[in-house]
Amino acid sequence: MDDLSQWTPRERPGLVALEGRRVRLEPLDWAPHADGLFEAVDGPGNEGLWTYMPFGPFGTLDAFSQAFEHLRRSQGWETLVIRSSLDGAILGTASYLRIREAHGSCEVGCVAFGQRLQRTAEATEAMALMAAHAFNDLGYRRYEWKCNNANLASRRAADRLGFAFEGVFRNDMVVKGENRDTAWYAMIDADWPAISAALSAWLDPANFDETGAQRRPLGNMRAEGWTPVPFGETIAP
Repeated sequence: MDDLSQWTPRERPGLVALEGRRVRLEPLDWAPHADGLFEAVDGPGNEGLWTYMPFGPFGTLDAFSQAFEHLRRSQGWETLVIRSSLDGAILGTASYLRIREAHGSCEVGCVAFGQRLQRTAEATEAMALMAAHAFNDLGYRRYEWKCNNANLASRRAADRLGFAFEGVFRNDMVVKGENRDTAWYAMIDADWPAISAALSAWLDPANFDETGAQRRPLGNMRAEGWTPVPFGETIAP
């Protein structure tokens, strides 16, 4: 077990921009972000993004920004807006939730990816950057992912990214008039080096062909055991 006799509280995550090869994550600022974020995640055709959210869809920019900001402030979220590094377009958002600085623990949640971001390397890089910020930059010990147990897409995403399943909290919430059983996932600091190495290897441009299709799946790279290196570098096994 780690010696925590000299442990000190960590700084809050999500207060600085995170720069990747494909995306840039910026702390939410409604003045420059509102229109693009609304168009990406709550405009026409995006109703399905909110099926398993405890709120939304909102339908108008004012309703979206006011409700989202109220929830963010009341729950202590630190929200990042995901932009394309290619053209600056806003693609989606994700937040650090349940931030417990004293314990070095936080959660990634309220993940809303617009249609252009879904099932892309940009989406994976955004999640990798957020995890790397918590572990590498700030020294967090635990990083959580929670979702409705019925949300199979979210559960598959957690598995793919390397989160470990920790169980189901039955009858955890009443959401939109229905019961929610909550599936809990997490990775810890001891897990991160291997996960980081696999993410770096998968995101390397060499892993994609001329059409942008992956050459090797992320799950395979995690199973093979890549040499732990800082996120953004790659050393093959």
